[in-house]
Amino acid sequence: MSGHTPVQVLTPQTSGRSPSRWLASIAGMRAWLFLLLLLAVFESWARISYGASFVLSAHNAQSIAVFAVAPLLLALGETFVIIAGGIDLSVGFIMGLSAVVAAQGANLAASVVPEFPAMLAGIAAGLLVSLVPGLVNGALISRLKVPPFIGTLGMYGVARGAAFLLAAGTTVPVANGWFAALGNARVAGFPVVVVIAAVFVLLMHYMLSQTRFGQHTYAVGASEQAALRAGIGVGRHTRRLYLLSALCAGLGGVLYTARFTAGAAQAGEPLLLDSIAAVVIGGASLFGGSGTIFGTVAGSLVIAVIQYGLVFIDVEPFWQFVAVGVVIIISVLVDQTQRRLGGDG
Repeated sequence: MSGHTPVQVLTPQTSGRSPSRWLASIAGMRAWLFLLLLLAVFESWARISYGASFVLSAHNAQSIAVFAVAPLLLALGETFVIIAGGIDLSVGFIMGLSAVVAAQGANLAASVVPEFPAMLAGIAAGLLVSLVPGLVNGALISRLKVPPFIGTLGMYGVARGAAFLLAAGTTVPVANGWFAALGNARVAGFPVVVVIAAVFVLLMHYMLSQTRFGQHTYAVGASEQAALRAGIGVGRHTRRLYLLSALCAGLGGVLYTARFTAGAAQAGEPLLLDSIAAVVIGGASLFGGSGTIFGTVAGSLVIAVIQYGLVFIDVEPFWQFVAVGVVIIISVLVDQTQRRLGGDG
């Protein structure tokens, strides 16, 4: 029997996580890394050009947060849909439809009740009308097997037409002090719309990460057939997802009306790309099965920082589209790399 002690050879499994796993983890944090990089760039520019701080300015921070609210609300519902392997192209004009109906509802109610109940009536009307296209989207996709891209694109047109018809092709002003306060007042120094969005983010994070509904969403996105074999009602769950997405867009419409004291059919038209981009930049895979709410928050902040920061440094606003598009492409490429590295283990 030899007196030599065997030497343990360290392999990637025994020495810790492999390099590919570390790279995959870093890729999963890409939205926050993008955000830090952007803040560093704009902070350097502000220090050199203006001798002031971009990041530490309370005005800039609050402006960026307010910029992010509307696309974030749309993106929260879109996050659930994309994780489940779908997409919702109708949220922009569902938001516009909700904004118009909220304004009209508040105005109609104001003729019979005081301003506060009238505001509540407008909010209820805006949220309830948003459920209709959500129900139709869910039925088209789950029952009639219409592809999500086609079904929600069709609803995009229907919601757009309905919103412009109800608004008679113009904006619908609201003369309601409570509505104006909801959109423009502050609580402890923070804009009310930002506080509402923050509360909604926490609620959606809990729903996605801590409930059976969230678990089923990931399962459907990972493999619909496996989800069916596991006893998940995929059709019913799909209908709930599109209902949730529409409700988030409806809330965005209500807050738009509150902030600008007017409902506009085109309120959410420029936000569709931003909402999907926020989800993709935030780490959700367009193939389904992955994504987080906090990642979507980071993605929304990335877009808001780009939009506000380029204005801050006096760059033509059209460059915003270029910058957001580049970030989307980079995010998709990183996602592809992350999927390959994730399969190496």
